[in-house]
Amino acid sequence: MPYSNPQALVSTDWVADHMSAPDVRIVDCTYYLPNDGRNGREEYAKQHLDGAVFFDIDDVKDPDNPLPHMIPPAHVFSAKVRKLGLGDGNRIVCYDHNGGGMAAARVWWMFRLFGHDDVCVMDGGLPKWLAENRPVTDIEPNPRERHFTPRENHLMVRTVDQVMANIDGKREDVLDVRAAGRFAGTAPEPRAGMRSGHMPGAMNLPYGDLMDAGKNCTMRSAEEIKALADKAGVDLNRPLVTSCGSGVTACYAALALYLIGKEDVAVYDGSWSEWGARQDTPIVT
Repeated sequence: MPYSNPQALVSTDWVADHMSAPDVRIVDCTYYLPNDGRNGREEYAKQHLDGAVFFDIDDVKDPDNPLPHMIPPAHVFSAKVRKLGLGDGNRIVCYDHNGGGMAAARVWWMFRLFGHDDVCVMDGGLPKWLAENRPVTDIEPNPRERHFTPRENHLMVRTVDQVMANIDGKREDVLDVRAAGRFAGTAPEPRAGMRSGHMPGAMNLPYGDLMDAGKNCTMRSAEEIKALADKAGVDLNRPLVTSCGSGVTACYAALALYLIGKEDVAVYDGSWSEWGARQDTPIVT
């Protein structure tokens, strides 16, 4: 069973063969959770693919929203990516240092949200690239600014009000991709002040299950993704919203489901950083 949308995921071989093409742009999207003790920009400065620019999801965000890395207004996104040399006519390849591609998937989703569909994720990220003894550099490029035309697709994102209204309306299913302990409320949240548990009616599919840890955290096969979705209770024929801790790993699940043909998955951008911090949002354990 092949992927329905294989163009969204490219191999390290493909990147090595195409990274010098005039229309290809490589983007390092590395991001670490607050309790990881590491910094994405610092890791990028140490080593990255030749020519890769750094996309900081904590910089390309809504400057007026206190929640972590919420999507920015279209004009802010456009201004930020233009300065990175990412724009119309580019094939954008996203990767990160985490291997599983959680932040790379977030950037993949953001570009699609703003109308740029020629974007993909490098399967296995930097860990797989390094395991294959491929070259890296600490030299940062000086990109030439490129025009980016934003065309925002509001159907790809959900707000807290929309998710709240859906609890009673049940028009859409919600898939929470946090670890099982966080979903059940038995494990602590990495961000202080968060209540524990999950939204009423939500299903759980930990995003880590969607990657093969034995193969440099590459994406699982189409058959495996479908089986995991079935096990979690996901009906691929129904509208679906993914949620996580702060809207990052939810995009990895959206990528996995996109690969098997589920192209209309929306992401709850605020995710648990918003839901768990509020007092008016219902929680079950």
